[in-house]
Amino acid sequence: MKTTIRSLLAFFWLLAVEPKGQAVNPPPDGCYSGFTTAEGCNALFNVTTGAGNTGVGWYSLYSVGSTNYNTGVGAGTLVLNTADSNTAVGTAALLLNTSGEDNTAVGTNALEFNGLGSENTALGTEALEFNTDGNPNTAVGYAALKGNLIAGGNTAVGYDALLFNDTTAAGFPFGWYNNAVGAGALISNVEGYSNNAFGNDALFFNENGVANTAMGYYTLWNNDSDGLGLSNGNTAVGAIALFNNVDGSDNTAVGDSTGQNVISGFNNTYIGDFVGSLAADESNTIRVGDFSNGNGAGSLECYIGGIWNNFQPRSLGPNVVVVTLDLNTDHLGWDVVVAPNDQGSQSPAQVPQRAAPAPRTIPVPRERPELQHQAMLNGKVERLEATVAQQQKQIETLIVQLREQAETFTRQFKEQATQNPKSECPVRSEQARAASSQQPLKPRPPQTKQLASAIAIAALQF
Repeated sequence: MKTTIRSLLAFFWLLAVEPKGQAVNPPPDGCYSGFTTAEGCNALFNVTTGAGNTGVGWYSLYSVGSTNYNTGVGAGTLVLNTADSNTAVGTAALLLNTSGEDNTAVGTNALEFNGLGSENTALGTEALEFNTDGNPNTAVGYAALKGNLIAGGNTAVGYDALLFNDTTAAGFPFGWYNNAVGAGALISNVEGYSNNAFGNDALFFNENGVANTAMGYYTLWNNDSDGLGLSNGNTAVGAIALFNNVDGSDNTAVGDSTGQNVISGFNNTYIGDFVGSLAADESNTIRVGDFSNGNGAGSLECYIGGIWNNFQPRSLGPNVVVVTLDLNTDHLGWDVVVAPNDQGSQSPAQVPQRAAPAPRTIPVPRERPELQHQAMLNGKVERLEATVAQQQKQIETLIVQLREQAETFTRQFKEQATQNPKSECPVRSEQARAASSQQPLKPRPPQTKQLASAIAIAALQF
């Protein structure tokens, strides 16, 4: 706000020091107080002490009142707004916003139903269209995050990215903290949270899965396609990696088309293109460039650092050692208490036994009691009903006013026409009087019954 005030002061200082500047001719209309600009039918109609507002378009910023620094360009933009620092460009952008602040909507119907949500950014037709209370969210692209209602912390970039996110309005953390970049990325996600999808149709069918990361075209495409929420904590990097995974969890696949046979397996690590193509749906397996890639040989050479520095038994020659393994830690190159010059080998005294790891439990978010959840939904419905009722009253009042004004104008026009058929119409006379007295003319309502009826019909459509 301090920066804005400084900018305004600097502007007026420039006006003072440059008296020779030529004004445009004819001068622009709308030189209203409070750095306010209005252009269009009933734009900024109810402005009072608000400053720095710009409303361009039919009923743009109609209810702005005493709020500041809002910009609405397009029919119906910010029509019910009573908050600060919102920007709406496009027909019906931020149409129903009331108390939400610091929102930016560019595109037809962008953030159309936003009411209380703040700090949202929607760029694209229907982006974040049904968001009501969610914040902060960022949506770039046609219908990105369109169905989001109350969830926040989401970023969607691309056509239909996160399209159905949070359509159940289940509350935190469901539907929160998802990132989708690419057309159709995380398009089916509803209550899944903390997912990251980068690539066209990545995590396409994920509905309730949690903490999955997919990078590449069609990666983790079928993840959680049954909606059971069992497929959590998977990481896939590479086109079509872990493509068929449905209920598997805690899998890592790096490489083009890697891990395509994993469906419900868990705790697998696959590295290399097509690794796992010949393997079954398995669990607790590490594969690095092995025969399962289907090329008949796997990788032909293998080099692993970080082992030679530890003393190892030299039973096969001065430069060839037996690589040892610490069964307690899986440490390769474990020193088995063999002296540097000892050519023999020695085994550890005890070999620990370990059972195969079991799949991890499903991540459990904080509890949300059903009674509290139901109360939240009931409260939301009540708020929406109250908002609709208030808007209906405003529309009815507006229609009555328009009818009265149209009837008054028609009556005056007939009376003057009867008295003096050659006199100019009241509007022209009033404009002439205003021009001669150098007083700004207040915006007039529609001046015919036909226009009044048209506007009333349009208002009912809201």
